[in-house]
Amino acid sequence: MESTSILRSLALFVLAGICEIGGGYLVWLWLRDGRAAWLGAVGGLVLFLYGVLPTLQPESAGFGRVYAAYGGIFVALSLAWGWWVDGVRPDRYDVIGGLIALCGVAVIMYAPRGG
Repeated sequence: MESTSILRSLALFVLAGICEIGGGYLVWLWLRDGRAAWLGAVGGLVLFLYGVLPTLQPESAGFGRVYAAYGGIFVALSLAWGWWVDGVRPDRYDVIGGLIALCGVAVIMYAPRGG
């Protein structure tokens, strides 16, 4: 896979992650924090967009591979979201775990394959 394809793929993963975490956060605010119902509705729409974005990944990557790789992105983004939005700074074990998850993304999604 060429570098521009990898960058596009990573950008799609990050955008999907922001949509999943952000949409879920809006639903959380509505249901758990008693905020306005429109936040939940917007959260639902954002979560729908999250479901669409993985379909834009390269044709050669099937559903299982895309979602497995996305899981690693989700781990790292969740730690970042917790730090930036909730003010919970990741400790060194969080950082190590996040880096391991991102290494898994690289192997699952971008390792050269024959055929």
